[in-house]
Amino acid sequence: MSMSWVLCVFMGTLAWTQAQSVPPQSAPANPPAAADTAASVPADAPVITITGVCDSPSKPPAAGAGDCKTIITKAEFEKIAGAIAPNTTPQQKKQLATVLPRLIAMSREAKNEGMDKTEQYDQIVKFAQMQILQNQLQRKIQDDAANVPDADVEKYYHDNATSFEQYNVDRIFIPRTKQAEPDAGDDDKDDKLTPAQQKAKEDADKAKQSKNEDAMTKLAEDIRSRAVAGEDTTKLQKEVFDKAGMKIESPNVNLPSVRRNGLPPGHAAVFDLKAGQVSAVIGDAGGHYIYKMNSSTQLPLDQVKQEIHSKLQQDRMREKMEALNNSFKAETNETYFGPGGTNAMPTPPPRPRPRLGGPPAGAAQPQTPPAGQSPAPQKN
Repeated sequence: MSMSWVLCVFMGTLAWTQAQSVPPQSAPANPPAAADTAASVPADAPVITITGVCDSPSKPPAAGAGDCKTIITKAEFEKIAGAIAPNTTPQQKKQLATVLPRLIAMSREAKNEGMDKTEQYDQIVKFAQMQILQNQLQRKIQDDAANVPDADVEKYYHDNATSFEQYNVDRIFIPRTKQAEPDAGDDDKDDKLTPAQQKAKEDADKAKQSKNEDAMTKLAEDIRSRAVAGEDTTKLQKEVFDKAGMKIESPNVNLPSVRRNGLPPGHAAVFDLKAGQVSAVIGDAGGHYIYKMNSSTQLPLDQVKQEIHSKLQQDRMREKMEALNNSFKAETNETYFGPGGTNAMPTPPPRPRPRLGGPPAGAAQPQTPPAGQSPAPQKN
């Protein structure tokens, strides 16, 4: 027997969610790969047979009626699976096949009891239909946004050529202050200080901190002068960490493939350097930075085409969703709902700009070196 797929498509979304929420069972570390034989099954072949559930809910099976069945063919099953989630995997199809028989049987029983004739059912269906239509609209917007013409990709590439420049730079990091050496027994001594002695100690600590910061600032200028003179940046970085009292290994200075969005905005002047030039000392809350430009290249269009396509797709999706969200305004009765009603869809937070490692400008950071991009061999 065939079955009505209208209800199944509607309820299948709920079943899919339920199937996805079931925790996976433990499996062998290296399970043998099962051969995918689904393509060899004819479209009209049964893939699920539910015995004891009749196609018509008005005719429940008599006791012992073994010929009462609901049969789902491959074509029918793939139709519902594709409607719920395009490009379903074999594992997802197996999960759906596990849920469907119970869903169909219980929905048939609910119809036998007339539960589809109630006002509550009608309201739930109305709400679920809106959710389904919203999901379909979002899917359509995503599909439409993905159709980015090659001409638009090429235009974006040429209009934003500097975004696709790649630089090889060396970066020396100088901590803002020296690593303090803890004095043994300081905590015990602090407990015995008078208020005046405590204030005097705090003032002395601040003076020491300021002196250490001044020393590191002076060191940064000295290191920069030596880098301009051509000294090896790797050796300079190691010297910095030794003088700063850092107990960790000095970082790799070379960043072989930096893009303009890969450094904090306050470091952008680095990209105006010519090969062999050294930047001024760049200071922020994270410490001091000195860059040496090694080389720059222009990434070819073919290499960044997918990146541009993805960006334009995201831009098109965002513009469409913003237009839809701004096309209506909702007002709520505060007497009924209470204060704080919303008048528009919430706006998602902006995505952070991708960049290479290193403490961001304007934020307090611990005394640790900036992370490099990808490891590169140390210079000898």
